[in-house]
Amino acid sequence: MITLGIETSCDETSVAVVENGRKILSNIIDTQIPIHEKYGGVVPEIASRNHIEAISRVAKKALEEAKITYDQIDAITPTYGPGLVGALLVGLSYAKALSYAINKPLVGVNHIQGHIAANYITYQELTPPFICMMMSGGNTQIIHVKDYTTFELLGKTRDDAIGEAFDKVARVIGLGYPGGPKVDNLAKQGTPTINLPKTHFENLDFSFSGIKTAVINLHHKNPEINKPDLCASFQKTVTETLIENIQKAIKQTQIKTIVLAGGVSANSYIRKAFKELEKQNIKIYMPDLKLCTDNAAMIASAGYYNYKSGKTNELNLNAIPNLKI
Repeated sequence: MITLGIETSCDETSVAVVENGRKILSNIIDTQIPIHEKYGGVVPEIASRNHIEAISRVAKKALEEAKITYDQIDAITPTYGPGLVGALLVGLSYAKALSYAINKPLVGVNHIQGHIAANYITYQELTPPFICMMMSGGNTQIIHVKDYTTFELLGKTRDDAIGEAFDKVARVIGLGYPGGPKVDNLAKQGTPTINLPKTHFENLDFSFSGIKTAVINLHHKNPEINKPDLCASFQKTVTETLIENIQKAIKQTQIKTIVLAGGVSANSYIRKAFKELEKQNIKIYMPDLKLCTDNAAMIASAGYYNYKSGKTNELNLNAIPNLKI
């Protein structure tokens, strides 16, 4: 079965062709990072405009690379949320028009479900149930993945998402956008010697506004502070928070299979820290680096499982910027 994934939730225009939810035939990503870099973050109106310019070209390239025709596609699977509403509408509108034109079913995909599905491509043997540590620029969640299309939210951020905190810290200390990779790289030159606050809740929720504000205040009070040490300390503290909540989730569910997902799962320190959990007889899965950030292959994979479960959508499907898992 062939699914055509379409992803335009933020600043990547991506179209992919995936076979049986696990095998990538093509995964074309047109990134807008150089465009938004000078603004210090994604400008929604500019992102939407660039998606409009790129989507047809990217889709054509994806089909050419996969060496298939429209007739061979079984389902068209666009992201319809969460994300920037203008950006989402570009990919979704293209998908709906294509669905109508070639008479193929439309299967909407939750972007968060897509990030989880990136692991199905990386690990052919991976099957639910498992616990997912979802961490990106817009979301930080602990999700009980009961099967391919059934999810239970166990914990979430009450304010900033972890990726948002990385970006804001990077901006304040002058590293620029995108902040995550730049903080990760600079932290490798530092030592985590600076004490930073951690927020704890009785449940599995997160809060990153306190540590973000602490880093900003430290930098304002002492602009000459050692930036590598500050990055290393920030990274270490937020990682400890993630690990502590995951261990609570394991105790709560008795599930010892942990899957990482989202752009922040590309962070080298976080990946190494989670790998250490394998010493406690906990199985850790994390997607290939190229599948951590937004891409259409993960959306096509999630769309495959949605379609197999009987889910299809009408052409009145709308973008939902705050869509929940």
